[in-house]
Amino acid sequence: MKVISILGSTGSIGQSTLDVIRLHKDSFDIFALSCNSNIELLAKQTIEFNPRYIVCKSENDAKKLKKTLPNKIRSKVLFSDESNNFIATNSEVTHVVAAISGSAGLESTYHAAKAKKVILLANKESMVMAGPLIMDLIKNDGFIIPIDSEHNAIFQVLHGDSNKKKSLKKIILTASGGPFINMPIDHLENVSIEEALNHPNWKMGAKVSIDSATMMNKGLEVIEASYLFGLSESHIDVLIHPQSIIHSFAEFIDGSYLAQLGDPDMRIPISYALGFPHRICSGASSMNLIGKNLSFFKPDLKKFGCLSLSYNALREGHNFCVALNASNEIAVQAFLNKQIKFTDIYKLNFELINRINTLNLSSINEVFSYDAEIRNLSNELIKKIV
Repeated sequence: MKVISILGSTGSIGQSTLDVIRLHKDSFDIFALSCNSNIELLAKQTIEFNPRYIVCKSENDAKKLKKTLPNKIRSKVLFSDESNNFIATNSEVTHVVAAISGSAGLESTYHAAKAKKVILLANKESMVMAGPLIMDLIKNDGFIIPIDSEHNAIFQVLHGDSNKKKSLKKIILTASGGPFINMPIDHLENVSIEEALNHPNWKMGAKVSIDSATMMNKGLEVIEASYLFGLSESHIDVLIHPQSIIHSFAEFIDGSYLAQLGDPDMRIPISYALGFPHRICSGASSMNLIGKNLSFFKPDLKKFGCLSLSYNALREGHNFCVALNASNEIAVQAFLNKQIKFTDIYKLNFELINRINTLNLSSINEVFSYDAEIRNLSNELIKKIV
């Protein structure tokens, strides 16, 4: 039986993970669940799955949670980042679902890698910020199975076949194009938060939805793919595929392409990661391709400049990737707070990237320190934009 901690159980990935586990309760033991602020949903999940530990953000939330839970529930309530590290590294745990959004998920993901857990990775920011360090930790032991549909598709195509890896020419990550794929570039400046959050295909949290609208999400995925699969940026392409049916594919030196297809339902890649090395039922409906037209075209890098910035950061080096991620998180939050316009997200990221120099980050503490430095600089730059 797989013993699982789900970091970020109340988010969209966490909820989809529990949807799959409901179909296979005899195969999975929920060791722990954690959330950021949705303690009402965490309480409902706790009553249903009765994990040994539950983690929330603050002592005040922990007190509220304890009052909500019936006496029969065995779960011990914890709070703080250290508690997330604890449930990610506990000796009983075999698998960790890393689904905490943004840079907040890095520390627990890093500790899970250090503890040689099987990491079901949905938190791309962890790899963007500390990919070289994390991959070094698991090179001799430990294991990462990506949950993001694009990286999961590439993992399915390549894993376990050394001949495929040797004959790989490049990988192609597909992108829906987000809500503004057909909007003229000169209209983007005045789009609303609601419009930016309205993704046409996927149900996601606010941060990743805005990143999808700017295509920064795809840029971060390019960086993540580089670290996960050991590829340079020149071997990673992006194609717009509005239907979100082909989730990514690989091109080989003989001209063959292998792809993974499926409806845009996160339960599909999650079930693959949970069941690995076996396939298990996801609960998703069978895909119907009859009458569907699949289209592909190159992204407009002038319209979606954040994607171009991500390629540039990857070429420049690790600390540029850390800086871009930090700057982007500050910019996205500023947009959600109505401090800046949608197009200012790119402007802030561009300005920040052009202010830094190459720097070697050799430890996780150096990554965190540099991340904090960049956030301070980004906040100063926002003051000039507002």
